[in-house]
Amino acid sequence: AAAGLSYVGGYVINTYKSYDNFLQDEHALLPAVIIICVAIVMFVIGLIGCCATLRESRVGLGLFLAIILVIFIAEVSAFVLGLVYREKVKTDVQDTMRSVFEKYDGKNAESTVMNYLQEQLHCCGVRNYSDWTSTQWFNSTGNNSVPLSCCKQDMSNCTGSLEQPQEL
Repeated sequence: AAAGLSYVGGYVINTYKSYDNFLQDEHALLPAVIIICVAIVMFVIGLIGCCATLRESRVGLGLFLAIILVIFIAEVSAFVLGLVYREKVKTDVQDTMRSVFEKYDGKNAESTVMNYLQEQLHCCGVRNYSDWTSTQWFNSTGNNSVPLSCCKQDMSNCTGSLEQPQEL
């Protein structure tokens, strides 16, 4: 269980690094940090529980049970924090993405992150491809298209044209 929790916490933190330009709230990682701390404590307590079982110590097993209950409460807290902050993170990401949209020029670091995000999440824009029509980049290109990162991966001839929205 400790190894599984460590993996989940590490995966969340590692995934956060890919999207840290969009998540400016440092509290977004709080549930993942709690999960990793709980995993470390679970591993140590698991060893103690094994030793108490082998020695058949009633006090050791009682202490082990109490600690397991505390760990369960911490896991529930991490789950609740994840649910509570979900909407806040969603709002923060949308606001940050809108500001990154305004900085998009196809060449800068924000553009690279935006392209990566759209390719990885198989999306286009904050809500949909029409979000691009209000950006400075869209108006400056004058070719009525969105970045190629908006194209579906199985569409090899996609040009990002808004005239073919089925390819986006």
